Amino acid sequence: MESVRIFDTTLRDGEQTPRTSFTPDEKRDIAATLDEMGTHVIEAGFPANGDAEFEAVRDIAASTRATTCALARIVDGDVETALDTGAEMVHVFASTSDVQIEDSMHTTRDDVTARAVKAVERVADAGAIPMFSPMDATRTDPDYMAEIVEAVSEAGAEWINIPDTCGVGTPSRFADLVSHVREHTDARIDVHTHDDFGMATANAIAGVEAGADQVQVSVNGIGERAGNAAFEEVVMAVESVYGVDTGIDTERITELSDTIAEYSAVDVPVNKPVVGANAFAHESGIHAAGVIENSDTFETGVMKPEMVGARREFVLGKHTGTHAVRKHLRQSGFAPTDAEVRQITRRVKDRGAEKNRVTVSDVQRFARELGVDSSEEANA
Repeated sequence: MESVRIFDTTLRDGEQTPRTSFTPDEKRDIAATLDEMGTHVIEAGFPANGDAEFEAVRDIAASTRATTCALARIVDGDVETALDTGAEMVHVFASTSDVQIEDSMHTTRDDVTARAVKAVERVADAGAIPMFSPMDATRTDPDYMAEIVEAVSEAGAEWINIPDTCGVGTPSRFADLVSHVREHTDARIDVHTHDDFGMATANAIAGVEAGADQVQVSVNGIGERAGNAAFEEVVMAVESVYGVDTGIDTERITELSDTIAEYSAVDVPVNKPVVGANAFAHESGIHAAGVIENSDTFETGVMKPEMVGARREFVLGKHTGTHAVRKHLRQSGFAPTDAEVRQITRRVKDRGAEKNRVTVSDVQRFARELGVDSSEEANA
């Protein structure tokens, strides 16, 4: 893995999250942040969806340095509308699995191939970058996959996106699919994975290991059904686990995540990798003691909170140990003895065991009730 490009689809697939909609101002704000962070491609929307969507895509295309992508079905009107936005890339897609061809598009393989070729040729003739997606690729017959990929590649497709539309891929099978597609095209390969079984990020990374150049992601993993491969997970896995520079300003990841959570009204789970409230939080006494000594003991060792604009937290509760309590006391200006630390730790544990939230204010109150010296008194 030498390099990985980031294609963000928060404004398109992310906005398809049920009960989610972004205003034009919110779209502009999100696009500006993604652009400033170094995102390679911003899929700004599906222009044929309506005037508001068209204007949003056109506005983003005119105001960002990143490549702006517009989505289009293999329908003449969709393609022309996408081109009219001024987007540098047009992402045309068509169902290629038999179940979708027959029961969604109500047509045939031959018709899909002919219309896909025509759409790609039109985008190429207009001077935009053609990307083609064989939708539901992981449930598509391999022979037909090879046939349509070869056809659109000959028509001028510069990118082939391989989408796991229904999230049924597994890392090894998805990697095999990427390898299969590579055998039938000279176009660059992009992957789009869904999280129905919690494997979106793993599948995306497997795709890159198999030769994909670019990953489609959505901030906080929002999107259809269970969502997409998450921007923050893919970027940090590539940067920290593989040691590959994505070109993304990772220190703004938490800020971006918070913005998307606010605008989408989709809360970030506390245990969400990278951006969840507990991603860098420690309560267990053994873990906290180790991290206080050396964060590499019970964190990844390759991803620090400051790398994503977050902060480490030592949580107080039932599992808290003396090291964390002593740290909180000292940060609050107290100079406790070992015995006092043990007494306060016991109070913290008891309060936490009763399912009460324990705060730093509680620790300070316990210290005052026990008459623990403050640092100033100890130094007097």
